[in-house]
Amino acid sequence: MIGGFKNITKIPELQKKILFTFLLLAVYRIGVHVPTPGIDTQALAALFEQAKNSLLGLFDMFAGGALSRLSVFALGIMPYISASIILQLLTVAVPHLEKLSKEGEAGRRKITQYTRYGTVVLSIIQGFGIAVGLENMAGPTGLSVVIIPGWAFRLMTVITLTAGTAFIMWLGETITEKGIGNGISLIIFAGIVCGGPAAVVNTFRLLSTGEMGIFFVVILLVLMVGVVGVIVFVESAQRRIPVQYAKRVVGRKMYGGQTTHLPLKVNTAGVIPPIFASSIIMFPATIANFIPHPWMQAVAGLLMPGRIVYELFYVALIIFFCYFYTAVTFNPVNVADNMRKNGGYVPGIRPGKKTAEYIDSVLTRLTFSGAMYVSAVCVLPSILISRFNVPFYFGGTALLIVVGVALDTAGQIETHLLTRQYEGFMKKGRMVGRRR
Repeated sequence: MIGGFKNITKIPELQKKILFTFLLLAVYRIGVHVPTPGIDTQALAALFEQAKNSLLGLFDMFAGGALSRLSVFALGIMPYISASIILQLLTVAVPHLEKLSKEGEAGRRKITQYTRYGTVVLSIIQGFGIAVGLENMAGPTGLSVVIIPGWAFRLMTVITLTAGTAFIMWLGETITEKGIGNGISLIIFAGIVCGGPAAVVNTFRLLSTGEMGIFFVVILLVLMVGVVGVIVFVESAQRRIPVQYAKRVVGRKMYGGQTTHLPLKVNTAGVIPPIFASSIIMFPATIANFIPHPWMQAVAGLLMPGRIVYELFYVALIIFFCYFYTAVTFNPVNVADNMRKNGGYVPGIRPGKKTAEYIDSVLTRLTFSGAMYVSAVCVLPSILISRFNVPFYFGGTALLIVVGVALDTAGQIETHLLTRQYEGFMKKGRMVGRRR
């Protein structure tokens, strides 16, 4: 592991990519602390202190603390993720978008452009909802969160929050293109990780005052370590389908004849399902939190982490996105055709359609297992911790995203090292399971 990190210093291009990524993430963290004009920050902070374990606390965690400060990045990257979900769903239903998705790089650029437009539209809607809701809210002391309510404040808030989300979107895409990759995921990762030191300090403060027992803290640490261990193990797990290549003679040389395997990950979708599911739940729940209507408040109360309605809805969305994202990113028919063209076959399975059906059946069972694993990791810790009233938001969702993004990023760095004939992070073998 240490040798792998030392090898990074031998590749100037990789050093520049990592430094560039850290620089843009630092810009993002600076923007989190730039407040939106017209807000009483003390009243807003007191309001979020009461809602730290609610859905607003979860949204604030994904936004890296920007929502509780109502900074220019308060909406975070969630509008972009929501727009991506909508475009991916429409790609299956709308023939024009489906055609674009098959046109290669030009089609993908066009879909990306549509996603950006959708991000701006969703940001305007969410920004206006937040502005109107804040005008009707007051802190625990009775002070209004908004200093001077009115249309001037609403328009300024909408413009500020929309511009902030557009800038984060640009940061994420730039990190993906010129940095180490996974720009959007790294921004969410940075937002979650930056809340860790404050949570640790707060835990020690509660220990010193006797509000939290040492036994409970030990149990919490054991639970977190256990969840991290399960995540690392399952994210690296594969189902290997044996593939045999027939011998063929080209000129005077003989090719093929070797036995290899087709690796299928247990969790093919990675951290995408919980991110997408959280984004879908947050959009109506956030609007409901800011509308002072009894029916909307009842909806907001049901969509809180730890409530049975929220958890069931969350699990259903995770399962859906596990299957949906796997279907979008992995096509068994194409894999079977490529194997047949290269003289490959699965022992005991006829090449072509039968091979595609076999791969699809194996992938379906694996996706179900992966969906159950992701659901358990994301839901069970949240339910357990909500019963003990932990003074900071902790859930398997955050750990899954943090560990998953860390493994993805380490895998990309290792790829850079191995392509330049340097040892990766593991001396006895490459990290498996993070790339197809």
